[in-house]
Amino acid sequence: MARTWLILSALVAGLALGVGWTRLGLGGLGDAMAVADSVGGIWLDGLRMTIVPLVVSLLITGIAKTVDSARGDRVAMRSVIIFIALLWISTAIAAVLIPALLGAFPMPAEAARSLAASLSTSAPVDAPTVGIAAFLRSIVPTNPVAAAANDALLPLILFTAIFAIALARLPAAQREPVTAFFDTIASAVLVIVGWVLALAPIGVLALAFGVGARAGTSAIGALAHYVVIVSSAGLAAWALAYPVAVFGGRVRLLAFAKAVAPAQAVALSTQSSLASLPPMLKASAELGVERSVARVSLPVAVAIFRVTSPAMNLAVAIYVAHWLGISLAPSAIAAGAAVAAITTIGSVSLPGQVSFLTSIAPICVAMGIPIEPLALLIAVEMIPDLVRTVGNVTMDVAATTAIARMGPAREAGEFAAGEGEVAPRPAFATGAAGVPDLEGEKP
Repeated sequence: MARTWLILSALVAGLALGVGWTRLGLGGLGDAMAVADSVGGIWLDGLRMTIVPLVVSLLITGIAKTVDSARGDRVAMRSVIIFIALLWISTAIAAVLIPALLGAFPMPAEAARSLAASLSTSAPVDAPTVGIAAFLRSIVPTNPVAAAANDALLPLILFTAIFAIALARLPAAQREPVTAFFDTIASAVLVIVGWVLALAPIGVLALAFGVGARAGTSAIGALAHYVVIVSSAGLAAWALAYPVAVFGGRVRLLAFAKAVAPAQAVALSTQSSLASLPPMLKASAELGVERSVARVSLPVAVAIFRVTSPAMNLAVAIYVAHWLGISLAPSAIAAGAAVAAITTIGSVSLPGQVSFLTSIAPICVAMGIPIEPLALLIAVEMIPDLVRTVGNVTMDVAATTAIARMGPAREAGEFAAGEGEVAPRPAFATGAAGVPDLEGEKP
């Protein structure tokens, strides 16, 4: 949280300095902006260089952990299937909802123009804008190495996901050295990301100075508009939990709302699904879920899946495109939705600032959207992060009620933990790279 407040302070200071310098008509503004653009650009390039190795390594280790969680346990398998389905459903909702909201409540035209002009962005990466047949052909890489070199992230992610699934089918003696190798790569790259993020206040200050000098006070209203629009995607995923509990779990609406309220309160105060796990287990018990089911399903949910993440991450990317005046074809939105849903599995248990950038930057690259605005948006992520956490916790409990109604946890000849037994316990305390889940909800 100290780093979050420091980055937010840098954003406010940079905007104030840029606006004040322009309003007061002080000399040397052009030189100051050139220096700020260079400093901010170097910082962004430092983040950009980690995207491909981090996405590949985290996706491979994330899928491996997902398969391990589901292997040999029927409840865990149901949980994985249900949560993957919910991830794709929430992503599809965001893909429709956010463009509609931006059409109905767009950023003021003058603010959009000044903000677009305020960022020193590179030319957008080409996004697929062709027909559906050509788009489907484009997502299968003929050369995965070339796809990585050209920042063609959707084909690269598809190959990586298929490779990880195939790897999971190998015997442990062959599989584990490879997953350990990629786990080591992820850990090393995360160290580099940590070094870059240690300089985040300087980079954000430099970028915010340029935005403030060029866009003026319109930047403040735009950031508030961003928070409302992106939070709407999380609220939609949050609202989806209630029909899942009522129709899937067959529990009464008021009973579900009352049972999950303590877990939501913990989520609001801690911004962590892991910290909310004990009240989630209590809520599931109050709703009649077998202890053996809840003790498997909820840890799997906390460890691997966050239902609001792909929806809100896609919403951020679509909002940045709206900010910069980039028109998105349906195929570009589809590419972003696929990247958002798939990479969510690999973004588990990373510190908030790391996960915000490493989860959303691949979506932007796949859609042909510059990532420069992310450096400013990370500073106001605290409010959307609250929506993320409460939505995830609510859906985790709702999905667990539905999983419990799909069948008994114990069948003849099968092991399922009951009273006095030790439940299968996925490694939900650390992520794919061993990073503790202690710093807020992750995008």
